[in-house]
Amino acid sequence: MTRSHLCRSRQDGRMEDVEVIVAHSQRATLRVGDVFLKVDNNPAHAEVEMKAISVAPIPTPAVLWHRPPVLAITAVPGEALGVLGEPSTASKAAWAAAGAAIRKLHDAPLPPWPGRSLHDVVAELETECSWLLDNAVLPAETIRRNREIAQAALRPWKPRFIHGDLQITHVFVEGDEVTGVIDWSEAGPGDPMFDLATLTLGHEERLDDLLAGYGDDADRSVIRAWWSLRSLVASRWLIEHGFDPDAPGCEFDVLRSRMRDS
Repeated sequence: MTRSHLCRSRQDGRMEDVEVIVAHSQRATLRVGDVFLKVDNNPAHAEVEMKAISVAPIPTPAVLWHRPPVLAITAVPGEALGVLGEPSTASKAAWAAAGAAIRKLHDAPLPPWPGRSLHDVVAELETECSWLLDNAVLPAETIRRNREIAQAALRPWKPRFIHGDLQITHVFVEGDEVTGVIDWSEAGPGDPMFDLATLTLGHEERLDDLLAGYGDDADRSVIRAWWSLRSLVASRWLIEHGFDPDAPGCEFDVLRSRMRDS
């Protein structure tokens, strides 16, 4: 990931900051004042994002315009719930509010486009574990044990409307209220436990706070399994796009922590 600042000229002659939020070979996101410009090499991502924003029953940014490959959306108020690798400073009530918002999303009518199937997830896990073993980026026993833990997530699920990439930096709060959820390009029908696991990845200690708002029918064993599964399948993409899954609190730390738990 890269972060840098450029400038553009405004009509009054002053310079307005342009911030590069993220940039890699597939996508770049720029912030210009209160507008985010998302440039994606896959046009389907913008189409899904616009559709999801239009029907999601929780706070989202507004779509300003779409001129492929650029999608312009508004910023949302507040601060992210936290960042990966650092303790979240958000209150218990803010985490509970996030849980309640996610539950509202999961209880909404299914969106009319397809999501990932169990078969897709199983195939991806097989492929990514083979790559991790072939390239020796982690001890074989760490991969084997986490793959074993991940099996609990590989069961038929009742599809719900999920965000699909509910990282902690994608949920914004102000005080104890959710003010916006961003980055909807992977939304669709899916396993609701995946959203809960993604949001608490690296922040496992906040799971109780999240579920206080979500409800007590969440399956904790499946959430834990998704922590392992998501970390296994995400690691190669992160490495190949210049991110470090071995940074403190990130995916490799999650996989190692599952070994200690077991």
